Amino acid sequence: MALSRARRDSGMNYWPGFVDALSTLVLSVIFLLTVFMVAQFFLSQDLAGKDTALQRLNAQISRLSQLLSLEQTGKASLEDQVSQLRASLNGAEGERDRLRDASGAAAPAPSIGPGEVDSLNSQIDVQKEATARALAQIQNLNEQIRALRNQIAALQEALGTSDQKGKDAQVQIADLGQRLNLALAQRVQELSRYRSDFFGKLREILGSRPDIRVVGDRFVFQSEVLFDSGNAALRPEGTAELDKIASALLDLQKQIPPEINWVLRVDGHTDTRQLGATSQFKSNWELSSARAISVVLYLIGKGVPPQRLVAAGFGEFQPIDSGTTDDAFSHNRRIELKLTER
Repeated sequence: MALSRARRDSGMNYWPGFVDALSTLVLSVIFLLTVFMVAQFFLSQDLAGKDTALQRLNAQISRLSQLLSLEQTGKASLEDQVSQLRASLNGAEGERDRLRDASGAAAPAPSIGPGEVDSLNSQIDVQKEATARALAQIQNLNEQIRALRNQIAALQEALGTSDQKGKDAQVQIADLGQRLNLALAQRVQELSRYRSDFFGKLREILGSRPDIRVVGDRFVFQSEVLFDSGNAALRPEGTAELDKIASALLDLQKQIPPEINWVLRVDGHTDTRQLGATSQFKSNWELSSARAISVVLYLIGKGVPPQRLVAAGFGEFQPIDSGTTDDAFSHNRRIELKLTER
């Protein structure tokens, strides 16, 4: 009895230090994840706003391009009109000069009255006025076209700037993700080292028994440690081991900050052999679930808060030994304890 108490006392001295280290690691990981999520949220919002602005700029450029095309079409039409007016003007002036030459020639010629010359002059003046108006319209269109081109150039420059900002934001997100992954990988390595130390110490508390093993991040109890065959009632020998687990959990609850939502998951497993006709359970599902619930209820009775416990039954469908020998069946009949987040 004295030896058992000494081993338990020496085993519990390491616990607060481990819990502090574990709590620090968990809080660090949560902080890094929070920073990454907040940064990604704001960058995503920024990118979404830029995408909307880019769509508006593209639509505006499209409208301006259509207006520019219409203005250029109108300009070409006016230039055609000016060409026609100039041709008419040249023709009228040529006719006027011909008539003047004919009226002043010494040779006999048809009589040309002053009224006909005045009429031609009037027509020429009208053609000149129409040509002047067309040229003024062309000048106005040229100014509008230059303004539209300047506006399009400014929009394209703004569009290029937005594209570059979007690319820069994507680079920032990728860089942040790489740094977070590196930090998390380092934390996971540290956590794995602390977990190994913890499991080693907890193994010392529970004793070097072949039917209690550490498998990965879980403690594995063979069912025979806690239950009789086909039964879900805890054996007295099993409750002694669960008392140590309950004590460790109560110490853990005092050390872990309340914002960390941790739970102890209790998983029940059976072998593939079916239950007998006289069994109180209809299937291995019910037996594995009932055993997990028995462990949870016992821990609750020892003061462990119910919200920190989870019971799950897996029946025979999660074996760790694929053999069909008695040893393989014994390995698969087990209770697993896993400390995890809810």
